[in-house]
Amino acid sequence: MQRLKVQNAELAVIKIQEEIGRTDDSRYDHRLHGVLLVAKGRDCYEVADILGHSPTTIENWVNAYNDEGLDGLHDESRSGRPSRLSDQIIKELNRTMLKVSMVSMMRADPEGLHASPIK
Repeated sequence: MQRLKVQNAELAVIKIQEEIGRTDDSRYDHRLHGVLLVAKGRDCYEVADILGHSPTTIENWVNAYNDEGLDGLHDESRSGRPSRLSDQIIKELNRTMLKVSMVSMMRADPEGLHASPIK
């Protein structure tokens, strides 16, 4: 079989690595592949080079897998930046948005003739 080449390989590597980092699921799958490569006998340096991470990152994934199994490879929840709004203000905003939504629906179909069931 003829050896295949990816067109614009350097750009492809960048695009694919960005895509891998886009969602929690893709990051989890990426970690699975890293641990799988180590389980198949590759060392952390080789896997790090293949996947574009540091050897320490690969070691962390393998240690997490060894300690917690598959659960150790999932992203931990991140709190993010604390809200500047109080719980009371958030509740008021939600109520206001609901009222505005209801008024908009009534204006669009005042007799409710075109209402569709909520699924």
